[in-house]
Amino acid sequence: MFSIFPTARLRPSPFYQSALAEGMVAASVYNRMIMPTSYGDPEAEYWRLINGVSQWDVGVERQVQLKGPDAGRLAQILAPRDLSGCKVGQGKYVPLCNHRGTILNDPILLKLADDLYWLSIADSDIWFWAGAIAAERGLNVEVSEPDVSPMALQGPKAEEVVAHVLGDWVRDLKYFWFKETEIDGIPIAVQRSGWSKQGGFEIYLKDGSKGTRLWNIFKEAGQPWGIGPGAPATPERTESGLLSVGGDTDDQTNPFEVRLGKYIDLDVPDDVIGIKALRQIKAEGVQRHQLGLILDGETAKPLGFQREAIEVDGTRVGTMTNCNWSFRMKANIGFALIRADVMPDTTVQVIRPDGPVSARLVPLPFL
Repeated sequence: MFSIFPTARLRPSPFYQSALAEGMVAASVYNRMIMPTSYGDPEAEYWRLINGVSQWDVGVERQVQLKGPDAGRLAQILAPRDLSGCKVGQGKYVPLCNHRGTILNDPILLKLADDLYWLSIADSDIWFWAGAIAAERGLNVEVSEPDVSPMALQGPKAEEVVAHVLGDWVRDLKYFWFKETEIDGIPIAVQRSGWSKQGGFEIYLKDGSKGTRLWNIFKEAGQPWGIGPGAPATPERTESGLLSVGGDTDDQTNPFEVRLGKYIDLDVPDDVIGIKALRQIKAEGVQRHQLGLILDGETAKPLGFQREAIEVDGTRVGTMTNCNWSFRMKANIGFALIRADVMPDTTVQVIRPDGPVSARLVPLPFL
């Protein structure tokens, strides 16, 4: 039995009732919303993602909408990535940084029109950040949160399900590209994306009153491919080396430390927030980097509420930021945010709640 004490501070997504009907047993709070994390059988949910198609309520991925004549200018000021070639219907992964070059969020930017953009954000108050920057720069742009909530179909069979519902045109969508359309009168945008490396789509619902209907359309269509519920909480994201900003980063982390340097364009204009700091960081060299950890032991021991210290010869050199049991590797695996001079193949000690555990550092991704 799953229950949440209702409060006006905590919002359900349009798919919340569907998640309950699917048997949700655990959830987390993300962007002040309820994010399903388990339906009672983590291993089955994992293999469904690896081998089939998994249906996720990711309505917590809120959209920060930039609308108006200066929408494109604000998007570029916020993003240390060159957006000049971004086309309508295209999405781009954009690490957002503060003035010190510290990563704040890593949304997908979607360009819906020359004067209309969405930032599909991870967990943080980018709505306030974008609004404050727009006001301080005197830009003619409205920053708001639209009635838009994503649902994800992930896994190697996701394309079959989405094509069955919407048509074979979805097979031609390039990664992060999207198209606005509708199904049974429900307005949506369909994007090839998702927080897994198993392939899939995110369906952006543009009418929150239609969440249950949209969920059921794809659930029913997916029956021949064994569709079932899941959540972006399986070990697959760790195996695939996918970053969780706020979990795998701290208040000092810059994009270069966590393998996001390829998404930073150092020649963007000087008024882009954080770009001067990022140029300096790049020139001086990073102090930390992100590696994988394969821990000793044959019992699943996930990370709790705290990052765990990593030591070499009794000296602290970094922290383990997440840890999951990998069903494919048959080991506890995690990410290390660690001193830049500590290299792969080094044996380290992870200081776990029940005592130190030996681990080996490896490059990411694991698989």
